[in-house]
Amino acid sequence: MLASLLAFLLALPACLGVPAAPVAKTITIGVDLPLTGDEGRAGQSTLNGIRFFVHEHPTLNGFTIVLDARDDATSGLRDSSRGVKNLKAFIADPRVVAMLGPFDSSVARAQIPIANEAHMAMVSPATSSRCLTKEPYLPTTLNPHRTPTSCTDAGLPAPSELRPTGVNNYFRLSTTDELQGPAAADYARKQLKLMRVAVVNHREAYGQLLANSFTARFNKLGGTVVARQEVDPAAASIDLTSFLEGAKKKGAQGVYFGGVAANHGCEVRHQMASVFEIGAGTPFLGGDGIALDPTCVRDAGANAPGVYATVPAPDPEQIDSAQHLIQAFKAQYGRPGDFGPYTIAAYDATGVLYYALERAIKASGGNVPFRDTVVTHLAATTSFTGATGTFGFDPDGDTTQRLVSIFKPAGTDPRAGWKWVDTVSYTAALPY
Repeated sequence: MLASLLAFLLALPACLGVPAAPVAKTITIGVDLPLTGDEGRAGQSTLNGIRFFVHEHPTLNGFTIVLDARDDATSGLRDSSRGVKNLKAFIADPRVVAMLGPFDSSVARAQIPIANEAHMAMVSPATSSRCLTKEPYLPTTLNPHRTPTSCTDAGLPAPSELRPTGVNNYFRLSTTDELQGPAAADYARKQLKLMRVAVVNHREAYGQLLANSFTARFNKLGGTVVARQEVDPAAASIDLTSFLEGAKKKGAQGVYFGGVAANHGCEVRHQMASVFEIGAGTPFLGGDGIALDPTCVRDAGANAPGVYATVPAPDPEQIDSAQHLIQAFKAQYGRPGDFGPYTIAAYDATGVLYYALERAIKASGGNVPFRDTVVTHLAATTSFTGATGTFGFDPDGDTTQRLVSIFKPAGTDPRAGWKWVDTVSYTAALPY
């Protein structure tokens, strides 16, 4: 009876003289990712990593953490204008002190200048375009053809153009694209023991960057690129049979491809079957433009074995310290598609943002910190220990943990996904 009376009194409104419960203090973190369409599965599994961290750490220094997650895809495709619209909504909300995302470099390119003027910190688990943070477009020693040499030459704005205030507000956990080509070259020479290869690339910035950096590193390691061909990614179809026949006559033991799967990526692999002895293990290597798209395995079909792709991030399933976290995550998110290549990176992106927020709150006397204070403390991060290891940010906002993972298809069925085979580290020394 006493318990019931107490419950009744506690439920009385404040107007009857009973004090109302204190209003919870909250801090909101904006999240911008592709949550539908072609990249929806990758975006959702990335969002799951963010949500899992917040589920484990719902409060910070007396504040309840709230996520405002928004989709930057339109009609199934990435949409920079929608990403900008989402960002402006975050900026207009005084409760939002920082943002996690985006997933795509093209979206980041549109968002960074706006966020920069608003002093809004952005922490991305996935973007890898070098020109978001650094000039030149490709270091000279990784660019034997000397074109393009700057971000402007590549048709991209210089990093300084993205930061009108002159202060960096953009931080990322994936390493940059110019390390993908060298990593593939290291794997081709040291693990696959290739000496002579052919190179095919798209006639645009990403493809040229991968092909040039692969070629330079492969040559430096004692290999030879015996033939090279550029293709138009917008072409309705391509036929590289004669090129591949010529490369084989010159002794090519494999092919490196710089480009994306959606634009003839693994059609090249399919065409290799009519020229090379695929069954004998003639490798086909490329970047994350083929690794994250099931189109590659579908187009390669029975020739999928022997395909290798780089991803500019660590594979957490190969990191001992991440195993307990992965098990806990999978216990909560039970479907296979809930876990993706950037789930744990997103978990760490949230963790490093919390780390900066904690210091910013203390520096603000326990109050909600100003956005530029969050930026300042992210920039000062030199040694954060997360599930993927210990890392910080260099002056440009890039991670100091420079790891590139090598994957191969888990089978000939696109639904089987990709499995890890190796990791190439440039944390101690760059390949140029």
